[in-house]
Amino acid sequence: MTAGSRGDVAPYTGLGHALSLAGHEVTLVTHGSFERLVAASGVRFHPLPLDPRAELESARGRALHRSGSVGKLVRVMGMARSLAGTMTDDMLAAARSSDVLLLAASTAPLGHAIAEGLSLPSIELPLQPLAPTREFAPPMLGSGSWGGLGNRVAGHGVNLAIERVFSAAVPDARARLGLPRNKTRSEPTGTVLCGFSPLVVPRPHDWGPHLSVTGYWWPYDGESQLPPELQDFLDAGPPPVFVGLGSATVPDPARLSAEVVRAVRGAGLRAVIQQGWGGLEAEGDDVLTIGEVPHSALFPRMAAVVHHCGAGTTAAGLRAGVPAVPVPVQFDEGFWGARLVSLGVAPRAVPLRRFTADALAAALRQATGDPSYSRRARDLADGLRAEDGMAPVLDAVNRLGG
Repeated sequence: MTAGSRGDVAPYTGLGHALSLAGHEVTLVTHGSFERLVAASGVRFHPLPLDPRAELESARGRALHRSGSVGKLVRVMGMARSLAGTMTDDMLAAARSSDVLLLAASTAPLGHAIAEGLSLPSIELPLQPLAPTREFAPPMLGSGSWGGLGNRVAGHGVNLAIERVFSAAVPDARARLGLPRNKTRSEPTGTVLCGFSPLVVPRPHDWGPHLSVTGYWWPYDGESQLPPELQDFLDAGPPPVFVGLGSATVPDPARLSAEVVRAVRGAGLRAVIQQGWGGLEAEGDDVLTIGEVPHSALFPRMAAVVHHCGAGTTAAGLRAGVPAVPVPVQFDEGFWGARLVSLGVAPRAVPLRRFTADALAAALRQATGDPSYSRRARDLADGLRAEDGMAPVLDAVNRLGG
């Protein structure tokens, strides 16, 4: 069960496919707009209401651009709180025919209540390190730090805020299932398997034994092929750079697109620009605008990847073994961007709020011109290929008798 943008869904298509190959019957429960994405993986599908892209493009969603980082988080949580209860009926319906509930962070508070009410085991499968730790600040607040104790206190605060998103939906679900009200919890205590690599974020030493870091869960891409127009563009010259902001929306797509093209040309490069939810678009012999294309097929063909640092896109870039230029937009993207820099695969971040063509061009020249970034990226990719993030989840499900 997962909710949110494409990046909140795609990794679970690969995990679901692996579980089904192991003999389990798997249903992915998420927004109806992702049915095609899920169908390709061969697992069953149960729709949740709402179209997250339509919500972000609504007047309420566009108002998010007028807030700073913390203010945007507050606004998003307020918007999510007003919508959380709409998922209850469909999550309940899907759970009633299940033996085990596997819960993304976006559905965990409500999912745990449903699991308790139906006497089902559950496992949390977050894509970010959300449990409080002294070692770094909560990823949802970006890349800053408040020191050891401050980081841990801030982590509890963010988790309490996430719980508050479900402050109406969870009591309602518990009442419907005949459960008593329970106190809000700021840290999970059941099994939590985190779907990222310890090579990227080592498991914090102060995490409890119920928290594990498994390695990445790669989206199911099947026998993915690049569209002919894209293949022709790649064959027509040296490797281009990829530029995309995924599910992030921007206030002025035309202006940003023009700045991106100016930066790429200033760095003497070609570019593949992905429209994404932000609507980036450009034309020219040296640039090509594309829609959705599997990152696993495209990124290895790139000289570098310029992206918003969503957890999934960050992972895909590392898997491809190419340098990166982070352009974090919001929430945990600053955290992942800082990780790319610290890992030596990116020269520096160019946050969208401080984005200029000159800043991107300088970062691109460094990322593509200094071979140390490519070398480190290839080494990391080799390490990621040696991991099997699916195996710990399969083991956990099998132990539950699912």
